[in-house]
Amino acid sequence: MTSFVTAQTLKAWLHDGAEIALFDVREHGQYGEAHLFYAVPLPYSRLEIDVPRLAPRRAVRMVVYDDNDGVAVRAAERLTAIGYTNVHVLQDGAQGWTRAGFTLFAGVNVPSKTFGELVEMAYHTPRVTARELAAMRERGDEVVILDGRPISEYLKMTIPSSICCPNGELGYRVRELVPDPATPIVVNCAGRTRSIIGAQTLINLGIPNPVMALENGTQGWTLEDFPLEHGSTRRYPDAVAPTTMKDMREASQQLATRFAVPEVDAATLTRWAEQGERSVFLCDVRTPEEFADGSLPGAQHAPGGQLIQATDQYVGVRHARLVLFDTDGVRAPIVASWLHQLGHDAYVLRGGLESGAALPVPAPALLAVLPETHVDALADALAAGTVQVIDLRPSMAFRRGHIPGATWAIRPRLPALKADLDTVLIADDRKVAELAAAEWSHARVSVLAGGMAAWTAAGHPTEATADIPSDADCIDYLFFVHDRHDGNKAAARQYLAWETGLLAQLDAQELGAFRVGTTAAQP
Repeated sequence: MTSFVTAQTLKAWLHDGAEIALFDVREHGQYGEAHLFYAVPLPYSRLEIDVPRLAPRRAVRMVVYDDNDGVAVRAAERLTAIGYTNVHVLQDGAQGWTRAGFTLFAGVNVPSKTFGELVEMAYHTPRVTARELAAMRERGDEVVILDGRPISEYLKMTIPSSICCPNGELGYRVRELVPDPATPIVVNCAGRTRSIIGAQTLINLGIPNPVMALENGTQGWTLEDFPLEHGSTRRYPDAVAPTTMKDMREASQQLATRFAVPEVDAATLTRWAEQGERSVFLCDVRTPEEFADGSLPGAQHAPGGQLIQATDQYVGVRHARLVLFDTDGVRAPIVASWLHQLGHDAYVLRGGLESGAALPVPAPALLAVLPETHVDALADALAAGTVQVIDLRPSMAFRRGHIPGATWAIRPRLPALKADLDTVLIADDRKVAELAAAEWSHARVSVLAGGMAAWTAAGHPTEATADIPSDADCIDYLFFVHDRHDGNKAAARQYLAWETGLLAQLDAQELGAFRVGTTAAQP
């Protein structure tokens, strides 16, 4: 039987200091239009795939919500079926929250974005405008521009002459990139948060260089009609000199002491896991290449800068324990100092990768294995009119190109199947297809082997549809966030106004949960 909670009860739970996992089970676009401040996105289309990582402790207090359209009840039933024992549904969904007088927030990564604005306000982080930076470059001033985003974002667009150095790597590698302590450093991102956090990280570490955040990042640069660079591959060097590492380790340890960041050893981590009283997240904050070379059992890859920028993509439980590690003693303490100020219970693993620590690997949900249909067999069946194709890929991918005659669908809104036809599913992730197939009973369903890549590689035709699915049906896509990078200045201005306006939307409890500038360690 479904357990419902009122908005008032949920509000009290969010601030009672005990663990809680609050999941918005709507799709990404719906979530981004309006959601609760502490809500973590867990789309119903991926529910059983992502929840073991976001909420590894099956006894955690959990609340799910929707648009009061029945999806949350379906999600709660599925969560209970796979072993979660304390699941509740927010009564009347997001609508009930607003009727109770509480605020919904647009956008994504809202607590982290809000944190960036608080950091700038509290620390008075120096900044430089796009026009000022352009003038510095035109004069030939000595200045190094460091782009604090991951390389995947950097490749899309950046400030000309900038060097990719994700925020989590800045404190570790800055001296390899800027050896002269007199050279000014400008940190940029696509908007505001990572520019601010990156610049303030270097300042907090005591770097003697003049350090500034680029106001409004690449969007601010575009709004001034300055050209961006695309496809740049400039990035930080892999090696860090031993003397540099020693100096930065000392600076990082001083920062950890300043913010009372606690350490934890492997034995304590094991005891926490065995007790099972609280959720524990073991986060490897190093680069993707380092993680791929080997990590600790039960650890997730959470690059330091992204863990601060988008904590809700890695941690689904409020008031959980976050244990961070690296191989150098530099990166983990820096990231933990920020997570502490974000309001999290963050620790550094003593000994890092060499500690021998481990956590149990969350058990994946068991899904029914679908049979495969190969591309030539599908082509023959389509020609014979004996098959229907349901495309479960992202809506924008469907618009760009799909099998002629295919129907776009998503798990919470699956169409009825024609009983006299076989059904072939198209998906980028086979597990997404398996979840969708489980929603239909007694249907002859298979998945296309190799997906759309195999279909196009075999030379079969595709078609594009600019407005199918319609914008209203694209519940997995948040338009205002994406359009800002496509030359849409109005979208960029809207996004920046949203970001700078977040603080005004918080209530006293939400604002009070941050600890910007404080040094008291979480108990």
